Amino acid sequence: MDRLLNPELGLILWTVLTFAGLAFVLARFAWKPILAALDAREEGIRRNVRSAEDSRKAAEDLRREYDARLAGVEAKIRDLLSEAEAHARSLKDDLVRAAHAENEKLLEETRKKLAEEERRLARSLRAEMAQLSLRATEKMLRRGLDKPFQDRLVQEALGDFEKWTADKT
Repeated sequence: MDRLLNPELGLILWTVLTFAGLAFVLARFAWKPILAALDAREEGIRRNVRSAEDSRKAAEDLRREYDARLAGVEAKIRDLLSEAEAHARSLKDDLVRAAHAENEKLLEETRKKLAEEERRLARSLRAEMAQLSLRATEKMLRRGLDKPFQDRLVQEALGDFEKWTADKT
């Protein structure tokens, strides 16, 4: 250990010569390939960084483009939904109008049928009343025209009429 702390001149000389020889051999044969490899590696790293930046920029551009497309598609979807809602409202309104028109048509047809039925019943009623009146008149003429008999005939005719109207309803 003392030898390391107290250097000798010969040891120093040989250490310097060995170091100088090694430095010369390394400088002559190894430094250029090592530096070339380091430069190549550095250039490769630079290219990779540049490529990564270009890829990032391209990805950002694509994202912006897709965002713009998405916004366009969303706007188109909103427009289509708006059109569909307007069409549905229009269709609903048309259907409601058609239903009201059909309802009015059915009501009018029903009113006409009821009026016709009413006229038919009135004609039938008149004919029946005429028959009852004729029978009552015929009976009165056969028997004579005394007052109690006339009253009884009128009551019978009214009873027959009430019976007939009860049967018709």
